[in-house]
Amino acid sequence: MAWLLWLGLVLCLLGVTAVGLSVYGAKRWTDTTRTLTSRLEAARISENVRPPPLARFDSRELEGLPAPVQRYFRAVLKEGQPIIAAATVELAGTINLSATDEQWKPFRSRQRVVTRRPGFLWDAQVSLLPGVAVRVVDSYIAGEGLLRAAVLGLFTVADVHGGGEIARGEFMRFFAEAAWYPTALLPSQGVRWEAVDAASANATIVDGPLTLTLLFRFSAAGLIDSFRAEARGAGVGKEMVMVPWEGSFSNYRVLDGMTVPFTGEVAWVRPEGRKPYFHGAITLLTYAFSP
Repeated sequence: MAWLLWLGLVLCLLGVTAVGLSVYGAKRWTDTTRTLTSRLEAARISENVRPPPLARFDSRELEGLPAPVQRYFRAVLKEGQPIIAAATVELAGTINLSATDEQWKPFRSRQRVVTRRPGFLWDAQVSLLPGVAVRVVDSYIAGEGLLRAAVLGLFTVADVHGGGEIARGEFMRFFAEAAWYPTALLPSQGVRWEAVDAASANATIVDGPLTLTLLFRFSAAGLIDSFRAEARGAGVGKEMVMVPWEGSFSNYRVLDGMTVPFTGEVAWVRPEGRKPYFHGAITLLTYAFSP
C-alpha cells in the first residue's frame, strides 16, 4: 500500500505546484495589464485642448447625415446627452479558439475604453480545462495594436504587436464596438458618414496614419443591426491573411439615457463560408462622461 502513499504525495505536490503557478501567473498578468492601462490613460487627449470638443449631444449636428444615420442617433440619444469619455465593459460568453474547427470555450473579460484618443484594453480569461485558463489581452493604445495570450498568464501562445495591419485590426475593433459607446460615432467626434442605401451607411474614422471605413446596417427600429469590413487581418497559422469581418448586435436596453446593445456576435467570412468565433453578453457597463 506504500504506492498509494507515494501517489498521494505526488498528486499533492502537483496540486501545490499548479496553484503556485496560477497565483504567480495571475500576479504577472495583473502587473502587465496595469502597465497597459497606465499607457491607455496617458494617451487620452486633455479636455483642455482647443478647440474643445462638444460636451453634450446637439441634434443640429445631424443635419445633412444619411437618413438611416439620423434615425439611429435619434433612436439611441436624447438631446443634451453627455458625450462619453470612457467606458468599462464586462463581458461573458464563448469564443472559438480554432480557425478551422469548433473549439468553443467560455470566457469572461473586463474592457476599458477611452474615446479620445481612441483606445481600449480587453483583459480576458478563457477556460481551457477546470483550473486552467488562458489569459488574453487585446488592445489598441496610442496607435499600436497588441494581441497576447498566455496559459496561466505564464506560457505565451500568441504575441503580436505593433503598427500596420496589427494596429489597423485593433482600431477596427474599437470602431465596430462603438454601438456600446454611441456618442463616439457622432460627426463632432470625428466620424464621417456616407449614404449607401435606405438601411445602411459607411462610417470613416481617422487616428494618426490610420484611416478605416466600416459598413453599418440599421434595423427597422433605427438601431445598429450589424457592421462589416471587407478586409481585416486574420491569423492563419503563422501568417496573416485579409478576409471580410463582420458582426451583429442585439438585446438593446436603455442605460444612462442611451439605447445600447447587450449581446453581440463576431465572425470571419472565409472563402469556405461565414465562421462565427465570438458570442458575448454584457454583464456590466459603466460610463465616464466629458465634463
